[in-house]
Parts: sequence; structure tokens; C-alpha cells
Amino acid sequence: MELGPPGGSGPAEPGPRLRGLRGADAAASASSLSRFGAEAGCRAPAVAAVLPAGGSGERMGVPTPKQFCPILERPLISYTLQALERVSWIKDIIVAVTRENMETMKGIIQRYQHKRISLVEAGVTRHRSIFNGLKALAEDQPNCRLSKPEVVIIHDAVRPFVEEDVLLKVVTAAQEHGASGAIRPLVSTVISPSADSCLDHSLERARYRASEMPQAFLFDVIYDAYQQCSDYDLEFGTECLHLALKYSHIKAKLVEGSPDLWKVTYKRDLYAAESIIKERISQKVCVVMDTKEDEEHVGHCLEEMLKTELNHVKVTSGQDLQQIILEQCYNFVCVNVMTSDFEETQRLLNMVEESNLSILYPVVVISVHFLDYESVPLGQKMEKVMQIREFAKEAKKRNILLSGLLIYFPQEIQRDLLH
Repeated sequence: MELGPPGGSGPAEPGPRLRGLRGADAAASASSLSRFGAEAGCRAPAVAAVLPAGGSGERMGVPTPKQFCPILERPLISYTLQALERVSWIKDIIVAVTRENMETMKGIIQRYQHKRISLVEAGVTRHRSIFNGLKALAEDQPNCRLSKPEVVIIHDAVRPFVEEDVLLKVVTAAQEHGASGAIRPLVSTVISPSADSCLDHSLERARYRASEMPQAFLFDVIYDAYQQCSDYDLEFGTECLHLALKYSHIKAKLVEGSPDLWKVTYKRDLYAAESIIKERISQKVCVVMDTKEDEEHVGHCLEEMLKTELNHVKVTSGQDLQQIILEQCYNFVCVNVMTSDFEETQRLLNMVEESNLSILYPVVVISVHFLDYESVPLGQKMEKVMQIREFAKEAKKRNILLSGLLIYFPQEIQRDLLH
């Protein structure tokens, strides 16, 4: 078994540790499972997760296994790890990858600063990969460096949008019933063809559900099932809940899942996933200005306009930049008022870089400059444009997308707008 980077007690926040983090989100995440334990009259269970990630991605039709396909220049599996790392009560995350992709996976863990990750070698089938992941958590295995959990979550490496509430539901149901899994309504009717490719019969769609991930099990239940599993099941089976029923005689509790549990399977799914991620990180815009809120300047008109036009986006003022960065805002409009230089923009870029915010997602910064049209000569205007371009080149290396907006106007226009 290969261990990921040190730091098993890493932050609940996904990926990199943001400087000055106060831990409010981590405390809230940890308390959710603790509340369940208190309500049930028992302690909160120790929980681990296993992610089989040894697939070749044949259905996607690309040479790169789909779990390593880039979305916004970042591997898909990194988003899934981020979703699990956000849940502080998941103690260990075991990822099963093929031997040829082991170094690639180690590089992803290091680059995106993932925590609590351990690597094992994947098997030739999905079930064999999961079994290898469970063995890494079992106390009866030699050189085991991880503690056996009470409950284990099994999830797909290519389902990046799982939320904590669904994870909590399957874990709590598994603790009570022994096994649990997320389900969704069937979208299409399931039919059975005959040997000559004619319709044999169809299933009544309303009576059936699609089995999704995540699933959760009492560790002893699913581990015992895999130990008894036939070679045929290990080779051709795909449903973990069925193994718990067949070998451990446990009927899983089925939990209604959210629409976000879909699996990235085809190439078009990559574009859909990218669209969802872009939408999520675009829900907040912070306007940073080097003047006080009570000072009159046309820049405040820009802020009010953004609030009006972007009515579906939360627009905030950046008086406490450190706190806003900690809340993981990825979009900034930086208004340079007091000077025509880039002092305020440079200060923002430095804070973003120091916080590690741009490791996981691109950070968008629009640097706005108001210059008096009549007092600024043409040569100086062009100089400002070139400065922005040079700043943008350097910022791109740090995953910060910097654009410049130079607004030239006579001072009379500012007076008219403010009065």
C-alpha cells in the first residue's frame, strides 16, 4: 500500500490549507455526524472511504482514463477527492489505481495538496479494486498502517458532485441496517431483448430504481462478503449492495439521492461537469476598492451596477479581504481609485497567491482603472495597457486570470454621476 502525503489530520476544507482558517466549516461538518450519534444514543462511527479508480475509460473513447481527464486543467478525480475531503468525519480515503498510473496519482495528490489519501494497487475489475481498498483497512492484513473503520463508504472516482448530506444519509443508514446505497428514478424504460434482437419483455419503470453511488456498509459486513465472493462475482459483478445481500444476508436500506450524483461516463459528460463547476464558482463576486465606503467616487457606481445586473450572483464589498478569501470567493473586481498604478491589484494578487486559493480553481481578477481622459496623454494610456498584459502573463502561471479595464472620462462626468 502506498500512502499519500503526510497530514492525516488535514483540514476539512478541500485541498490546500487556506492561511488563517478559523475552522468553522470543519466544526460544522464534524458536528453533523456527532449529532446523529447523540440522537441515536451512541458514539459517532469511525468512517473511511474507498474509491476504485482503475478504469480505462473505454466508453469515453479517449486515450486518457476518464478519472484523469482534465476539467479546467485539473484532473476529474481531484474534484471527487475534494468533495470527500470537505467532510471532516471521513478519516481515511483509499484510492485504488493501476500500477502504471500510481505515479500520476501521487503527482495529483502533491500538486493539489490533497490530505488523508492512501493509495493501493487496483485490480483488473471494479470489485477486485474495491476488495484491495478494503484490505488496506482490515486489521488482519500484514503491515496495515490504517485503523479499521466501523463504516466504509464506497464511491466512484468519476462522481465529483457528491454532497455531505447524501454521505451522511448513507452512513447513518448503514450503521442501522448494515448496508445502504443511494438510488435515483429510472430515466428510461428497461427492456430485455431476445436472442434475435427482438423485444422479449420490458420492466415497469415505476417499480425500479437506478443504483447510484455513494454506498456505505458496516465494514465487517462488506469485507466478509468480499472474502466469500466467488471469482465469477469478482470478475463480472458491479453491484456492491448485491454482494452484501448474497454473502452477508444484509438487505440494504435505499436512500433517495440527488440529481448531482451522476457519473462522468462519456466525453460529453466532461463538458457538462465543466459547466457545473464554472457555475458553482461564479456565484460570488467581490468588489475591492482602495477607498472607504463613505468616500464619493464613480467606482461605487460600478459596484451598484454589478449588483443590479448580476442579480443571480452575490456581489460583496472587499473591506475584509482576508475573510473573503477564506470564504473561497474566486471572482474579484479590483477598482484602483487613489492611484493610476496597480497597487491595489498587486496587493490582491499577493494575498490570493499566499492563500493557495488558486491551486484548486482559477481565480478571476478584473483590474479596473479610472483615468481622466483629458489629463492622461495617449502614450501613458498605451503604457497602462502593456502593464496589464505583463501582469496577466505572470498571473496566469499561478492560475489567476487577470484582465484589465481602463476607463477614461472627464472629471465632470464623475461629478454628474455622483450628484
